[in-house]
Amino acid sequence: MSKNLFLGDEAIAQAALDAGLAGVYAYPGTPSTEITEYIQNSPQAKQNNIHCRWSTNEKTAMEAALGMSYAGKRALCCMKHVGLNVAADCFMNTAISGINGGLIIVTADDPSMHSSQNEQDNRIYGDFAMLPMLEPTDQQEAYNMIYHGFDLSEQLGYPILLRITTRMAHSRAGVQRQPTIQQKPISFPTDKSRFILLPVNARRRFKDLLNAQHTFTQASETSPYNHYYPTTHNTTTAIITTGIAFNYLRENYPDTFDRPVLKISQYPLPRKQVEQIAQASEILILEEGYPYVEQQLKGFLHRGITIHGRLDGTLPRDGELNPDIIAQALGHTPAPTPPPSQIILPRPPALCTGCGHRDLYDALNEVLKDYGNNAKVFSDIGCYTLGALPPFTAIDTCIDMGASITMAKGAADAGVFPAISVIGDSTFAHSGMTGLLDCVNAKSPITIIISDNQTTAMTGGQDSAATTRIENICKGIGVEEEHLHVITPLPKNREQTIATLRKEIAYQGLSVIIPRRECIQTLKRKKKS
Repeated sequence: MSKNLFLGDEAIAQAALDAGLAGVYAYPGTPSTEITEYIQNSPQAKQNNIHCRWSTNEKTAMEAALGMSYAGKRALCCMKHVGLNVAADCFMNTAISGINGGLIIVTADDPSMHSSQNEQDNRIYGDFAMLPMLEPTDQQEAYNMIYHGFDLSEQLGYPILLRITTRMAHSRAGVQRQPTIQQKPISFPTDKSRFILLPVNARRRFKDLLNAQHTFTQASETSPYNHYYPTTHNTTTAIITTGIAFNYLRENYPDTFDRPVLKISQYPLPRKQVEQIAQASEILILEEGYPYVEQQLKGFLHRGITIHGRLDGTLPRDGELNPDIIAQALGHTPAPTPPPSQIILPRPPALCTGCGHRDLYDALNEVLKDYGNNAKVFSDIGCYTLGALPPFTAIDTCIDMGASITMAKGAADAGVFPAISVIGDSTFAHSGMTGLLDCVNAKSPITIIISDNQTTAMTGGQDSAATTRIENICKGIGVEEEHLHVITPLPKNREQTIATLRKEIAYQGLSVIIPRRECIQTLKRKKKS
């Protein structure tokens, strides 16, 4: 088969296509977005009628992927790390129900928080659910893990969690493809009860999951992705490394390792290999993210072995690893730091020139001068979060998807007035609608601004699930029409925008304002095409 230069995300997508994928379910989230986009743009996907529409959020994506698995087809579900928080309800319960067709959940973690609000390591989720996990070292391994992972999922009867990080997702390497497998026909589970999680069935299935742990461990112990590298050197120290951190280790050893190394890329921990390397008196753990392996080892290695890693300060607790950090942990001399003249200073992100969010914040700041420090603006995840930065400094919070509405409600419940929510159209569809229902039911005295740029702009301009539907959704949920306004945020409409905001913010009840103006970037792309 051909060899291609793929991003990690692209290798995952192509492997799924080659492995007989029937559908990918996802919500855009960096660094996972390109997986679904690659499939959407693939002639192979179009030819085979593979489902590849964006889902409204990660929960709906996870549930739809499970539905496709229930029908005997192979499904891929992709999200960034915080997306698994949204999908966790279904994810945790798939560990009880198991699967029918192969199901792989890709979690793209973001150490160093390049575009995220935390450094969450979702290996903890996999361990919490007691499911098998894969963590590729490079793009070829990512391809192989997906291509063969559907078989593994079907053999074990459970979903597989595949964890990548930003560097893996967005770096390129040559990848050798495998022959294309035909999609499986529709087939249904022989045991219907396994997908009906009434307590009587769930208790039985939980016992099955516990009994399967030995099989999962055996699969790790025989996995081609877990590899022990012996050494001829006389040493009492050893290294355990995982996923992409193995590459940073190799950069410090261009020839051969000077101590035994165990590379782990499939979980649960392969106990036999761990016990083999535990003959050393000191073990250095190199892993991207949380000290997951490090903490597990402390639980079952015999006393007398000293473990170094993130917990004892040998490695930093936060941020990405790199070859220089690994070099210091090994006692090597890291490469010299470039002189200041060669370092490019970072440029703070900013709203695009011509962005409708700019005109909204300009008008909002003008209105809120009337309230001094009493006004609080609760914002959300999206381009408009940049309103926190100069020159606008217009928002007070940004916590998670949809929290702008419910936090504004809670603040109003506490007596804050005015309490204002700023949320985007895609985020409103993702997680804002239920919060709006709470506000309608409570007649909350807040103003909700749904800044509609008619796309999921922050992740590159993907389709937004609520496009053309926002007013009808608000009416259907119960927002009074006289306090539901659609405006066009343009400099020429500034006075009208200010007047609408001023009137509704002063209203002692629930109001919704929808500033609608197409994202300047998607508009530019349309004009070019």
